[in-house]
Amino acid sequence: MADMSFALTDDQKALKAAVYDLCKQYSAEYWRELDAKREYPDAFVSDLTKAGYLAVLIPQEYGGAGLGIMEAALILEEINRSGGNGGACHAQMYIMGTVLRHGTEQQKKMYLPKIATGELRLQAFGVSCSPGPRPSDRSRRRPTACPSFSSTSGTSRARGSRSGRSR
Repeated sequence: MADMSFALTDDQKALKAAVYDLCKQYSAEYWRELDAKREYPDAFVSDLTKAGYLAVLIPQEYGGAGLGIMEAALILEEINRSGGNGGACHAQMYIMGTVLRHGTEQQKKMYLPKIATGELRLQAFGVSCSPGPRPSDRSRRRPTACPSFSSTSGTSRARGSRSGRSR
């Protein structure tokens, strides 16, 4: 059986400290103000992006840090521990995985470096929650409109679906 040590390496401890130091620059008042105005934390996300923290999972050949899920989790943990809102960051870190896993090499070269630098934000996603037909019958699945109102976008959603956005 593999070793299941959960002790952090020196590099992981340094990463946590550096992220926390950056996050401390954003006071509780900053977050309360944004919350009251229902605004997106552009300055915070921009600083995290410039520091490379939101590109931690992007391979180095595409401009990211090429680190693992543990490092990504540590970054989000420190954002939340500092009083910040990791929800504004998690999609930028994880949604690019769709391009990484399923994109062509041309798409990876086009999009991943831009996501890594913050030139492109890939933060919206949708997840189907309906049981629907068997996997072999998915080609026949069709969303149906329903009057469910989405407070995030102000539009109706398809029944059996759930969408999320961090911005």
